[in-house]
Amino acid sequence: MRIISGIYKSRKIVAPKNLPVRPTTDMAKESLFNILNNTYYFDELVVLDLFAGTGNISYEFASRGTEDILCVDQDFGCIKFINETANSFKMPIQTIKSDVFKYLEKSTFKANIIFADPPYNFTEEAFSKIPELVFQNNLLLEDGLLIIEHSKHTDLSNLQNFSYTKSYGGNKFSFFENL
Repeated sequence: MRIISGIYKSRKIVAPKNLPVRPTTDMAKESLFNILNNTYYFDELVVLDLFAGTGNISYEFASRGTEDILCVDQDFGCIKFINETANSFKMPIQTIKSDVFKYLEKSTFKANIIFADPPYNFTEEAFSKIPELVFQNNLLLEDGLLIIEHSKHTDLSNLQNFSYTKSYGGNKFSFFENL
């Protein structure tokens, strides 16, 4: 995986093979950030990265100037890798090792962008808990977005606060906002 743009542009990041992850492809990541670039100033954002995995999305935000980034993942190896990578690049990324749903139930951390990349084999019920908890606990700042990455075979358009979907190969990003 590589960082697409910003001060760390073209830097490659190699994650250990034993991590239970499926990093967002460079093509999908570049397309997502093109959408965000048209709406937000990255240096003004607060970002919450759920099911953070390798931290791929967070590194991209940090490279583009985002100073307030929090990653949540339940896997110790993922958290350790994110911390090591963020430290080596001197990126402003904080981490919390936690089950994402337990974190969302208790969190008061508000963000402009909440990005969630749960396992693609989640049930519809599990996917639906993400926007349910985010909006129930009012975790999005004004004009914020919840973005859930999922397989092209999953349809989240019936979930609370759904706005639109963008497809890139086998990946989809579903966008949710305060309506």
